Amino acid sequence: MTEKMLKFVKLDQQTPEKREAKERVDDFKEIYDEFIYEKAKEQSSRCSQCGVPFCQIHCPLHNNIPDWLKLAAEGRLKEANELVHSTNNMPEVCGRICPQDRLCEGNCVIEQSGHGTVTIGSVEKHITEMAWKKNWIEPIKIKEEKNQSVGIIGAGPAGLACAEELRKLGYKITIYDRYDRPGGLLIYGIPNFKLEKFVVERRTNLLKKSGIKFFQKTEIGRDKSLAELREEHDAVLIATGVYKAREVNLPGDKLNNIFPAMDFLIASNRKGLGDKVEKFDNGILDAENKNVVVIGGGDTAMDCVRTAVRQNAKSVKCLYRRDKENMPGSSREVYNAEEEGVEFIWLSNPKKFIGDKKISSILIEKMQLGKTDSSGRKNPEPIEGSDFEIKTDMVIKALGFDPENLPELFDFPDLQVSKWGTIKINLTTMETNTEGVFAAGDIVRGASLVVWSIRDGREAAVSINKYLQEKKLKKVKAA
Repeated sequence: MTEKMLKFVKLDQQTPEKREAKERVDDFKEIYDEFIYEKAKEQSSRCSQCGVPFCQIHCPLHNNIPDWLKLAAEGRLKEANELVHSTNNMPEVCGRICPQDRLCEGNCVIEQSGHGTVTIGSVEKHITEMAWKKNWIEPIKIKEEKNQSVGIIGAGPAGLACAEELRKLGYKITIYDRYDRPGGLLIYGIPNFKLEKFVVERRTNLLKKSGIKFFQKTEIGRDKSLAELREEHDAVLIATGVYKAREVNLPGDKLNNIFPAMDFLIASNRKGLGDKVEKFDNGILDAENKNVVVIGGGDTAMDCVRTAVRQNAKSVKCLYRRDKENMPGSSREVYNAEEEGVEFIWLSNPKKFIGDKKISSILIEKMQLGKTDSSGRKNPEPIEGSDFEIKTDMVIKALGFDPENLPELFDFPDLQVSKWGTIKINLTTMETNTEGVFAAGDIVRGASLVVWSIRDGREAAVSINKYLQEKKLKKVKAA
């Protein structure tokens, strides 16, 4: 093993080439190149093969990272791909958009010892892209299809992961989704420079070839009720995600040209997909030649500022009420945004939106960090008399997302939700208070990471399979 691994003492950390900021801001292509074969082998060999693999522990999917790094270092990429896919339904997605600096790479043992982390995400991307090129990733082949079916509401990461796992077991799967393309936020919420859309379309096309049925532009509660789905299927999974924007509730928040983040990102992504988007085409949701201010400090805020740069905004500023060290978003994304010319105004909070019908400026108060809150971060407190004003033509609110009112939307008032509006489930079975109806992903845990949604979808599949087996057994006994 020592011949192939533990080379971190001899080899420095290297990441794939990153396109220069001046070049990449002119398009929406991914900013990181892919590792070449030899470089992927070399960087994989830096893994220390820890007895306690903290990278694996801190991965929500508990991917067997040390083992597939070893296989990659040995050039056994087909086996590495099989191992990667054994725990992850979308490794090519996670390799691109996971905040590895907060998860696997951020907990790499050799990173802690000062040698620089193993570039896990880039190797994962290399393994899966090689697998696609070599046609190692094939549609699911069912030996014998079961006579039980599952209806899944939502074609995002949680729904797709659950669908794939249940299809492998032979169940008939139908996915219902309100959008015209499957993928959820992977298609409409994440910009191309982080995740090009062919990556998602390639995966969903594979699921279609596997026999999973998709009904797009189908809204539960409008086109079909939850009660009808329960009649049509033996089990139902709710995996809608959370899309309702949090409001700022400040004076002037009804002025024109103040938009929720998802409105802005969806319009941009639709244009990238070749769609006609009226509010973009007429300039309303296009940042070109505008002074743009984004409010928020998470990954969605970073997606918005970097999208505005690529739309040729005159200036792009990001307001965040805490400092850089206490930002919830990925530090890597903040760094990329800074490289691309985004101005961050730290410790600043909007106080009032100013304008005549249309936003023209924002009154801002400076903040200072006070006592630590329950999350471990210091609470921002306003500094009296620190107000200042900045001009803007467009404001994007990236303050997080809340669930929609699903009992009302689905015309199913008995569906129990938490005080936050997320669906209540049995934490062991993932079943709601309604028999045969399960829930997973952001609609349960709140807005979170794609990798967590995939994990939730996989775990829901285990519970649904158990439920369907018991349901079938009861039916046999009754007969």
